[in-house]
Amino acid sequence: MRLFSRNNKTADWMAFDFRDGGVCVATVSRPSGAMPKVNMAGFHAAAGAAPEALLQKIGKELHADRYRCTMLLAAGDYQLLSVDAPNVPPDELKTAIRWRLKDMLDYRVDDATIDVLDVPVNQNAAVRSHLMYAVAARNQTIEQRQIQFGNAKIPLSVIDIPEMAQRNLSALLEPEGRGVAMLSFEPDGGLLTITFAGELYLSRRIDAALAQLTSSDVEQQAAFHDRVTLELQRSLDHFDRQYHFITLSKLVLGPLGKAAAGLSAHLAANLYLPVESFKFEDVIDISTAPELASPETQQRYFMAIGAALRHEETVL
Repeated sequence: MRLFSRNNKTADWMAFDFRDGGVCVATVSRPSGAMPKVNMAGFHAAAGAAPEALLQKIGKELHADRYRCTMLLAAGDYQLLSVDAPNVPPDELKTAIRWRLKDMLDYRVDDATIDVLDVPVNQNAAVRSHLMYAVAARNQTIEQRQIQFGNAKIPLSVIDIPEMAQRNLSALLEPEGRGVAMLSFEPDGGLLTITFAGELYLSRRIDAALAQLTSSDVEQQAAFHDRVTLELQRSLDHFDRQYHFITLSKLVLGPLGKAAAGLSAHLAANLYLPVESFKFEDVIDISTAPELASPETQQRYFMAIGAALRHEETVL
């Protein structure tokens, strides 16, 4: 199985995101000429059940066999590495990338499942520096998920990563001809992505515990704000140097609930980009999923819905 499927199909996706002691599940459709639509979003607590038993229960209740299904790897289950694109024919690309990764992984490259994401170059530049993202996960991790879903009789078509789920959401916000930076937070830290023309150009993990943002300790919140701001400033400076042909329109802050206001204000005062807060209803029809009305609930389903927004991919 590939980490990323590049099939161009019209069937809805069902996405699984393991988190918070259970699984978030979402389905999204893309009606022609209209906003994408969330048809279902639900959380299924494990309550001590083994993953396969939980998946089997979900699969039966939601008729998962009617969908193309995808699941998200957790941040610790894979590595996303930037590499120079090798000058080889397309059918030799994976082999060449695997060779380049052999000294970048903390385990044997033969034990890795690898896929690649292209980062489009500036077609008007005299010298084109061509980068790619390589995604590497241990074979054991991929096989374990395949077995779990297979035993639960859920047709797992794709194993995906949060960076691509966030890319799918960010792409909905892009003004024509300009890029968007998006920052979201999970309990284990933040994720910054920059997209342009629907493509992922930059991804950075930010080591800042979300508990600090929601803490009642003012000093902890201030430290969180400062750390996030510094990481963003460094990442945006790097992006401007690397991709000077892309103009960013704004920074969009993913759903965080009440804690978002202070961080948003701090970022707006210290960054050159306008800062906005993400709301599903601005770009996605959530009329059939009223549970998504609150920012706290939107934060829980943020990645699952992003993964369910899968669309046509560029074939490498």
